[in-house]
Amino acid sequence: MADGISSFWGPVTSTSECCEKNYAYSSYIAEFYNTISNILPILLAFIGLVNAIRQRFEKRFTVLHVSNMILAIGSMLYHATLQRLQQQGDETPMVWEMLLYMYILYSPDWHYRSTMPTFLFLYGAIFAVVHSVIRFGIGFKVHYVILCLLCIPRMYKYYIHTNDASAKKLAKLYVATLSLGSLCWFSDRVFCKQISSWPINPQGHALWHLLMGFNSYFANTFLMFCRAQQRGWAPKVVYLTGILPYVEIEKPKTQ
Repeated sequence: MADGISSFWGPVTSTSECCEKNYAYSSYIAEFYNTISNILPILLAFIGLVNAIRQRFEKRFTVLHVSNMILAIGSMLYHATLQRLQQQGDETPMVWEMLLYMYILYSPDWHYRSTMPTFLFLYGAIFAVVHSVIRFGIGFKVHYVILCLLCIPRMYKYYIHTNDASAKKLAKLYVATLSLGSLCWFSDRVFCKQISSWPINPQGHALWHLLMGFNSYFANTFLMFCRAQQRGWAPKVVYLTGILPYVEIEKPKTQ
């Protein structure tokens, strides 16, 4: 939300802004709360990454957690600068991440193993090139929502085929954080004029970042549980410091 304050990064060149005053706290950070709110998603993704590496999960989960971190870093740079290039560094990894989720969700039952990763890789590469040239605007949001919707039926199938109550709780937390986060994002976008007149801005987009950080963590943990169950690794959900859930597995000695 522009306010005319001078900035280190120059004029805003991104195609969208959030309901937060620009450069309110520093000439180096355009949207302060939207920038620092990405720290938690990075930390959560790092915790998931450490667990995936420590227990030698398949490399797809290492890549998934790294992609979560890259996305949060890209979002941080975008909101700090509000520049077109950094916006691409935020939006393109969003699409790549969803393509990775699609691979993890659908690949176990895909009969032609090489076709899916090849198609998804080419799709992501072509999108990155096109997105670097064309400003999609609302088209990007519609495209991203479609990719998300394509993942939901498979997540539901995993949910109904999982009997473990703790794993089902992860799926419910995933839905809850997604719903609440989407509400915060929508309110920040649609009701900015009204919110701007309030004594305190609730920072809906920053709350979206925080909730989506947990959302990604819960989704990743649930998928790791389901995959470990498919591989016969006797997964169970345990809690770090009694609060943060993660998956503990026990591989057969032959693996």
